[in-house]
Amino acid sequence: MTSATQAGAAPGPAPAEGMVWIPGGTFTMGSNFRDYPEEHPPHPVQVDGFWMDEHTVTVAEFQAFVSATGYVTVAERPLDPAMYPDLPPEKLVAGSLVFKRTRGPVDLMNMWNWWTYIPGASWAHPEGPKSNVRTRDRHPVVHVAWEDVAAYAAWAGKELASEAEWEFAARGGLEGATYTWGNEFTIGGKMMANTWQGQFPHQNTKEDGFEGTAPVMSFPANGYGLYDMAGNVWEWTADFYTPRHPDEEQHECCVPVNPRVMSPNKSYDPSDPGAQHIPRHVIKGGSHLCAPNYCWRYRPAARQAQMVDTSMAHIGFRCVVRPKKQLPSA
Repeated sequence: MTSATQAGAAPGPAPAEGMVWIPGGTFTMGSNFRDYPEEHPPHPVQVDGFWMDEHTVTVAEFQAFVSATGYVTVAERPLDPAMYPDLPPEKLVAGSLVFKRTRGPVDLMNMWNWWTYIPGASWAHPEGPKSNVRTRDRHPVVHVAWEDVAAYAAWAGKELASEAEWEFAARGGLEGATYTWGNEFTIGGKMMANTWQGQFPHQNTKEDGFEGTAPVMSFPANGYGLYDMAGNVWEWTADFYTPRHPDEEQHECCVPVNPRVMSPNKSYDPSDPGAQHIPRHVIKGGSHLCAPNYCWRYRPAARQAQMVDTSMAHIGFRCVVRPKKQLPSA
């Protein structure tokens, strides 16, 4: 297996503790996986070097942000009736989406069989108002919407990675590998990420040792020294979602450099009447709820759309620092 073309030595010391240098280079982004056309087409992309958090932002790190700023997350605020005109007043309460394991097999086409909107659920109360994070300092923070992660990044003097940067970093220098660690799901029988084993959403055999989120750095790092770039929690990126990789015609003539999707115009979901006005960002990496029978998305090529107003129990984030301003390719 060949490594991706790498370029760019680190420009100096890490800008913050716990960040690693991603050297940049050219790689093949996306895949031809038949069941996930949103990953199409695979195409060469070039990204410049940047610094990236070695692990997702933890509960303790997010707590420091909240303590310093008094920030209130989207999940902790009542819903704006202007944004949700179809909801009755009693439904416009602060809360977030929490996973509930089912008692048996269910229709996998209906996510509401296992997701429940719980009033009072938030980053500090992941399962609802009676839960807490007292023993989860090293777990990834969850129940964070796009506005929340953008606020944290600005406070920390950082940014969110573009989709291309995130995927390049996740591959760890392995060109074309299925997973962030290679082509085999396990290495010597050892689980390499926090995912779902068994039949989702009712049977989790916990062969990886975890029912929900795992403390960060519980599994081996990839080739760039990044932890949990597969599984554990989905991660927000800076790019708006498009149904397929953007600028497909450009791939035939040249290699995009630092591509970005900065317009929400193609991100809306026309199939959801109640949310057609809400833009969506790309999230990457899969989560502890991804299982082969439902969501084989703990792969670097995998991508999913997430509405900017919605927080969930399996979505977190990490940040980047770019050494200089990078302009999107034309």
